[in-house]
Amino acid sequence: MDCSSKKEENPNEAASEDTKDKQQTFPHFVESYEKEQIDKLQDVPAPGEILVRLIGTSSVTLAWDSPDNISTFELTYYSLTSTKIFTITNASAIEIEDLCPGTKYTFSLVSVSANGDRSVGVKVTACTRPVPPDKFKAEKVGPTSVTLIWDAFGCEDKFHVVCCQNDRTIQEETTESGSVVFTNLSPGNKYSFYNTKVLPNGIRSKEAVTYAQTKTNIQSLLQDLGLEQYYPNKLSLSNVLQIEKRSVTDEPAQSLSSLPWLFLKKLMTVNVTARSVKYSCNDSEDWSNLDIYNDTFDFLNDLNSSVNPLDIVTALFLCSDSFLQQEMVSKMSMCQFSVPFLLPNCDTHQCMFMLWAMRDIVKKFRPHSMSDTRGFVEDRIVHSELPLMSFVRLGDCSISKSQILNKLLSNPQQYHDTFVHRDMDCGDISRKISNGLVEMSWYLPSGNKNIDVFPEAVAVANLRGDIRTFETQYSFLCQTSTAVFVFFDNLDTNCKLLTNQHAKAQFFLVASVQSKAFDLEQLKRTAFEMSLKKNNVILKNNQNDAHFVKNLHSTVNYILNNLPNKACLEGMDIIADELGILVDEDIQECQKAKNNAHVLTKKIRDTLQFKEDQLPLQGKIWKDLAKLEKEECRLRKAGDQNIETYKSDLQIKKTELRIQQSKYDISDAMSCFVSALSSSNRERSYFLKWMRMNLDNVSRKSLSSLREQYKEKCKQFSENKEEIAQLDQQISNSSLGIEHFLREMGQLYKAAVSLPENLESHKQMLHLPRLCAELMLDGFPLELVDGDASNIPLRWVSDVLQHVNFLVQPNNKIMVVTVLGVQSTGKSTLLNTMFGVQFAVSSGRCTRGAFMQLIRVTEDIKKELGCDYLVIIDTEGLKSPELAKLDDSHEHDNELATLVVGLSDITIINIAMENSTEMKDILQIVVHAFIRMNEIGKKPKCQFVHQNVADVSAHDKNMRDRKLLLEQLNEMTEAAAKIENKDEYKKFTDVIEYDPETCNWYIPGLWHGNPPMAPVNAGYSEAVYDLKKNITDVIGKCKLKTPANNIVDFLEWTKSLWNAVKYENFIFSFRNSLVADAYMRLCAEFHKWEWSFKKDMHSWLTEAETRVSNFEILKLVTDKSDLQDLLCRLKQEALTKLDSLEKTTMENLSKYFEQTEGHVYLVEKYKEDFVSSVKSLRWETESSLLTQLEAAVEIRRAMKNVDNIKKTFTNTMEKKVLGLLEDLRKNNGSKSDMHKTDTELDIFFEQIWEKTIDELSFTGLKKRNIIDYVFRQLRENMKQKGSSVAEQLITVDLNNCGTEEFKVTKDNFFRKLLKRFKNDNSAVNLQNLADDIIETCHNLVQDKRKRHLDYHDTYIREILNIIDENLKSNKNIGFSDEFELSLKLHICGVSAKEFQSMHECFIRKNDPHRCLDQFKDKYRNDFKDLFHDRDQCQKKAKEFTELCLMPAVETFIYSSLGPDIVDKMLQGKNAFQFSTRGFFQFTLLKQLLTEDKFKQYAKYISSYERFVKGWISDQITKQFSNGHEMSDLEEHHLRIITKEILEAVKMAQNETNEDGIKGFIHCICRKLGQKLIIPQDALETVMVLNNASQEPFACLLTKFVEEMEQTLKEQLKKVNIMLKLFKLKMKPQDELFKRVFGCGKQCPFCKAPCEAGGEAHTDHCASVHRPQGLGGYMYLSSEKLVSDICSTDVHSEQKFKCFETNYEYHPYKRYREIFPDWHIPADASIQASDYWKYVMARFNTKFAEEYNARPADIPSAWKLIKKEQAEKSLKESFSIK
Repeated sequence: MDCSSKKEENPNEAASEDTKDKQQTFPHFVESYEKEQIDKLQDVPAPGEILVRLIGTSSVTLAWDSPDNISTFELTYYSLTSTKIFTITNASAIEIEDLCPGTKYTFSLVSVSANGDRSVGVKVTACTRPVPPDKFKAEKVGPTSVTLIWDAFGCEDKFHVVCCQNDRTIQEETTESGSVVFTNLSPGNKYSFYNTKVLPNGIRSKEAVTYAQTKTNIQSLLQDLGLEQYYPNKLSLSNVLQIEKRSVTDEPAQSLSSLPWLFLKKLMTVNVTARSVKYSCNDSEDWSNLDIYNDTFDFLNDLNSSVNPLDIVTALFLCSDSFLQQEMVSKMSMCQFSVPFLLPNCDTHQCMFMLWAMRDIVKKFRPHSMSDTRGFVEDRIVHSELPLMSFVRLGDCSISKSQILNKLLSNPQQYHDTFVHRDMDCGDISRKISNGLVEMSWYLPSGNKNIDVFPEAVAVANLRGDIRTFETQYSFLCQTSTAVFVFFDNLDTNCKLLTNQHAKAQFFLVASVQSKAFDLEQLKRTAFEMSLKKNNVILKNNQNDAHFVKNLHSTVNYILNNLPNKACLEGMDIIADELGILVDEDIQECQKAKNNAHVLTKKIRDTLQFKEDQLPLQGKIWKDLAKLEKEECRLRKAGDQNIETYKSDLQIKKTELRIQQSKYDISDAMSCFVSALSSSNRERSYFLKWMRMNLDNVSRKSLSSLREQYKEKCKQFSENKEEIAQLDQQISNSSLGIEHFLREMGQLYKAAVSLPENLESHKQMLHLPRLCAELMLDGFPLELVDGDASNIPLRWVSDVLQHVNFLVQPNNKIMVVTVLGVQSTGKSTLLNTMFGVQFAVSSGRCTRGAFMQLIRVTEDIKKELGCDYLVIIDTEGLKSPELAKLDDSHEHDNELATLVVGLSDITIINIAMENSTEMKDILQIVVHAFIRMNEIGKKPKCQFVHQNVADVSAHDKNMRDRKLLLEQLNEMTEAAAKIENKDEYKKFTDVIEYDPETCNWYIPGLWHGNPPMAPVNAGYSEAVYDLKKNITDVIGKCKLKTPANNIVDFLEWTKSLWNAVKYENFIFSFRNSLVADAYMRLCAEFHKWEWSFKKDMHSWLTEAETRVSNFEILKLVTDKSDLQDLLCRLKQEALTKLDSLEKTTMENLSKYFEQTEGHVYLVEKYKEDFVSSVKSLRWETESSLLTQLEAAVEIRRAMKNVDNIKKTFTNTMEKKVLGLLEDLRKNNGSKSDMHKTDTELDIFFEQIWEKTIDELSFTGLKKRNIIDYVFRQLRENMKQKGSSVAEQLITVDLNNCGTEEFKVTKDNFFRKLLKRFKNDNSAVNLQNLADDIIETCHNLVQDKRKRHLDYHDTYIREILNIIDENLKSNKNIGFSDEFELSLKLHICGVSAKEFQSMHECFIRKNDPHRCLDQFKDKYRNDFKDLFHDRDQCQKKAKEFTELCLMPAVETFIYSSLGPDIVDKMLQGKNAFQFSTRGFFQFTLLKQLLTEDKFKQYAKYISSYERFVKGWISDQITKQFSNGHEMSDLEEHHLRIITKEILEAVKMAQNETNEDGIKGFIHCICRKLGQKLIIPQDALETVMVLNNASQEPFACLLTKFVEEMEQTLKEQLKKVNIMLKLFKLKMKPQDELFKRVFGCGKQCPFCKAPCEAGGEAHTDHCASVHRPQGLGGYMYLSSEKLVSDICSTDVHSEQKFKCFETNYEYHPYKRYREIFPDWHIPADASIQASDYWKYVMARFNTKFAEEYNARPADIPSAWKLIKKEQAEKSLKESFSIK
């Protein structure tokens, strides 16, 4: 657009100015000129009148008539800011664009002739239209006002805004600002708004249009309250119950939107202050001085800063779904608040009859008519027929109707604000949406005539607002009430409303005479028209409220006594329909669900009979199955039967019961139930609610009376024992709830899944767990423990939770809160109040078993709590010991407590303070549970809740009680610890973290006053809320130490805990795959650290031994130290290295336990074992290391003497040869003499050689009698064994020992072993032990021999130590000292002979004469070379390479390969089998099963150590025989050492050597002295008679070293793998064996090997035990192999006797007294030991032949086990997924 202020020059204007100037100078000339110009203009015809065809905001369209012969026009237009000229050709119209909006333009048009002359101009003026207002919108919309805004920045024009509705102007406003407010609009209407900009000249812009719909009163309030997103009926119960930030924090309300949530938060905890909610804008009050001149007075605005409580209640009910409404009504009723009866909707002018919402209210009261019989009424309030008193208002009334009602319903001692009134918080704020609300409350008598206000129950309705406005509600009350009380001040114009009503109700007129508007005459006329009696008019004179209320009270009493009209809420829906009042139940889903529930429950007459007919699977069969499962574990009734046969019989019985169970078809009732659950979510929820209410109604009558009788009888327990037991059974029989139907569903599912998969009945039930999972996510509890059968339906619970996990993942982290306490102490009420959970507490029914419910955690607090859901577990009340004896439930209580404590992260111990005896009993149970959990690594937090503590200063005043409680806990801990065989626990704090100050909570009584009219105590609600906050804090802290489990982990805990609970000795029966996995991971990590430790120390030791061997080479001339000094230095270095490695390993261990992943906290108790293992590893390594260092130095010291002698011989020989060479050169100076033949030179050399040899008089090393040395060490070893052994040793000749094969004889046993009831095959075991020890010692001797060293006493000491260690770990076999002596004599005899041979070989090898002879030819050749002055560089370089470097490099490689082979075996495909001892066992057993060969099993059992060593060797051979793995390792080390040799040569070249070539070679050797042990003999030989030059020698040496690398590479490839393994310094098979063999202990009963990690573990354990007959045990009487399995025996009543018991019988259950370091848990399941059962059943005959016994009696169930089942059981036992 051309809106520029720059003015363009007009040529005509310029000409005009020039003309004017000339006029002033030449007047006559000017006049003449002007006349001429005018004549010219008149000669050109002007265009016709300009018409303005169209005006826009930036354009104008012009048109005109063109004169004849004119085709060109010139258009000039200008405004105040710009001018432009256009030339127009062949057109008579033009659109001028790019104009400025709202600007006045002048357009001038002239014709232009062909010669350029112009006509007179034609002008027209036009103004462009302004731009419509920009960004025009409704900023704020209220119910009666709309605020509009637009962009008016920098604009000085006016705006005309019009408000229209249905094309009709409602209001209009003119403004110069950018906003306008329209008020006095109608709520809920849509309006159009038109905005036009108006210029001063009246020109208007186009209209900008926007639309807005005023909010309804409800929408407006909901917006203020922040509830608009929930309207209508979108707020659910789960929204309210979820754990969120605001539900556990005390931040004050800062805005109106906070108020509904604050109300709900308090209401859900039944806090009677819930209605007193308001917010404050300021954090603190302003106490500054008031400036009356400058301060603004906003005091009155405070009224608008909050909302009337009734509006909040109404708004929440309008936004809530049916189930939240029902919950709110129930909680309000508990608080003794009035509840919505008719809920208005001021937008639709309709109201809702809240029948469904009130259905869940159950009231219990005692009318005076039943006082004498001590009877009571308990029923749903909607079913109760009660007189209804309605209170309404006509016009204005000076009396506060609600306040008077509160006083009417309260006795003087117990006043309560049932109805909100004007004097309550915010009660005086005008109501916005709650007018028309009818509230209802009830007065219920307690049976005490002294305190009851009314003798009978009465319902009270209160209409909010004027009956003139709410005639529908008024009409409804008139037709349903017994009496209607009309409050008024003036009846002048309102009497028709009263007289026109055709009502059943009796009317009472209530007025205040003191009101100015009161008209007595009008009252009389109205009373006459209504036919009222004098008593129907109640006037308030000058009397106070108390007197007035007394009159009202008398009137109500009169009505109760004389008017029989009573109403039932359930029947009022008909009247509501007639009046057009909606009923909340009249929705399709609710009615359909109601019908389905009715069909199910209408036929129930006898509860017990119904359960037997329609729910048969949870009856006797299920209870019998539960008993059989426990008997399988406890084996109490086995008697003298064979245990495994007895267990087999139990399994057969279980199978028969399951078959019997599966024969039941699904009943009609269950079919209907499952069908109803399969409906939509909403309908299903209605159905479950209807079912619960119907079932409660069915069982209420019988249950309520039974519970009352039960309580009464318990007061005189000793007199009513039998009656109490009968009543308890009757209560159980009469109880019928949804949990019974869901329990049946679980049994149906379990029965179905046991059937073949292709059956239709199997397929039909597969969806049931998913249904139940959906119910859980909807907030419905799942029965975890069946309280009637005292059992967990594990398959059902497992599959349900698996589905829950699938539906919520990845948000599946949970924290568990449980509650334990004596029955009837309010545990469920506590949880319901705290978390709003839906555990059943009504109808006289107590919780049975244990139920769990999920509560979602919202995102805003999820990170703090570390979980996605809270799982709340409510449990059956624990019984007192007296009651427990009646039904043997004490055991059940212990099981339940152990289970739920084990599952929980926080356990709430609920204690009713009034019964200290029961408190002590529950604490006893709880302490047992905590000890058990501590032992298995689960450490729940504990909170003690003391209920019914009234005093506000209870926490301070109960300090003494807390101290007493702690004393009792300590006392019971000590007692329980003895029972659990855990004497280390002396105090409660030894078991669990417990602070008496922070772990005790005091909660007042539930009711404030006397029920049934007592509201919930505000102190109770507040205390429970504080407890809830504390629990969330504790959960937040828990996540740091014990991160939340996921649902699958929780399920695993449930399985393992329950399995252990079924055994009597929980601690020693507990097996858990999570704990097992965590322990396996810990073991795997520890083995990595352990191997790293060993590998580092092996490398260090190899280097140290190399330094010792090369001591003389490495020693400088100036160094005066000797071998002893080196030993001291090495020892110090070793200790420093060990300290460093120990510290690193300890740090690794600590860091491992600091991590939060991998359930590390579960294995915290094993930490000390592994700490001890690290210390033990360090100590053993240190001991071995120092011994080896000492031995190396001793050997080197001895070798030094030998080397010195050899060196003397060599030096002497060298001098003689050099002397000969010099003589020959001196005496034979002629050239002919210098050319002597080789034969001549040989003769000269031979002469000098023989002469020199004769001069060297040394006869060789002294030969020792090694047998004497060995015998001396043996005698030292056995000197502690007593005089008899010493006497035998005197007569022993070690030369005669070990000549024959060692055989065990009867003398090798103690005499007492001959008397047995079982033959435990000790002779075979002892022979196997002896054979294993002999083989181990033989391998050690061979290892020593291959080193070609001299004998040292440390060798035989090492052998004797091996024998002692093996005998010590197998002393239970019962061998005598004679056996030990004979075994040691045998091994020492064999070893002594081997060592003697080794010693003699060493002497021969190191004889100086032999060494000289060995190199005689070399000396001869060197002599000839020197004589003839031949260059020796090539020859000497080659000799140095082949004789010195090559053997040293080969030795280096074999020293380094061992750790590498171990590393390779621990990686890749072998990583699993060698990672832990447990996994190694699994691998072995699986391979045995795959091979299925008896011989292999026999070898594994009888010679386990030999079998394992052989297996490991086979694995190594198998892996390294094929492929290039071994070659790669060898080449790697070969490359490294070759590179170091070449670098050493280069470095030696750079150094100055005064000793010539010898110094150069010495320098190279010194550089390599840390890595290579260079043979001294060969080195001396190379340097003797060596005249090589350094540089050529170095070059040739480099070449030969490079060739050596290739040569060695080829040579190594040709060496057999077995020979390589033999040559290795570190034997990989031995290292792997130590890693997986562990401590070597075997089960004292079945010989299963220990799999515990670390070396210093305190408890030995095995994953799977086996029948004792597999170890050769047989019955003496029948000689049959024993089929008993120790993992079963230790939980039975059986007994055993053995060497350790002195062959006295001892109970298996107390095996820890005999074998305290063995932990034999129960099998993870009955099928867990199927592996060995299968093996024994399959090879029974062969094992009998092997042990010279008769075959065992195999239980029939064992014969049915398949190979696949055996493998499956193996995986289960070792927790292999």
